[in-house]
Amino acid sequence: MSIVPLAKVDEMSQEAKDFYESRVKENGRVTNMVKTLLYSMPSFRAMEFYPVRNELLKIIGTRAVYFYCYAISSENECLVCTTYHAKLLKELNISFEEFEFTEIEKVLIDYGRGLVNNPNAIDERIYAGLKKHFSNEEIVLITTVGCKMIASNTFNSALKVDLDEYLFEVDFDDKIMPAKK
Repeated sequence: MSIVPLAKVDEMSQEAKDFYESRVKENGRVTNMVKTLLYSMPSFRAMEFYPVRNELLKIIGTRAVYFYCYAISSENECLVCTTYHAKLLKELNISFEEFEFTEIEKVLIDYGRGLVNNPNAIDERIYAGLKKHFSNEEIVLITTVGCKMIASNTFNSALKVDLDEYLFEVDFDDKIMPAKK
């Protein structure tokens, strides 16, 4: 059970209410993490993930972004974010029994895990892989998305944010992601 209950719309600041209403209109729902963050708009703005994630989508595409975020979230053992990204991956209808990661996906998965486990000791081969495929600007964006994902994982785990109801039925297994090293 969540440490902080979900913010109630009628108790939100006007700025939070406006955001909440626009998100419902745009997406049909507001996640439990966002409902928790809406207690504090400065906190929400600091944690807002989608603007940088959407920029990365333009560069590496949906599948690579989802694998990157899933790798980070599963490495961090964040139930909410791992389940969310597993849902997104399932929606891509990938047959994991016959699946191979691209070279870029492998580099991103390894980099994401490195960010979680020990950002001070990421293998130089991973950096070489990033530099082979991405510009300095893109590496900064990739790292920012990874850091935002880690922050989301930490937020959800620390406050024990409840899994969103629409994620209850997500079924996934270790075929989505290779075993941790």
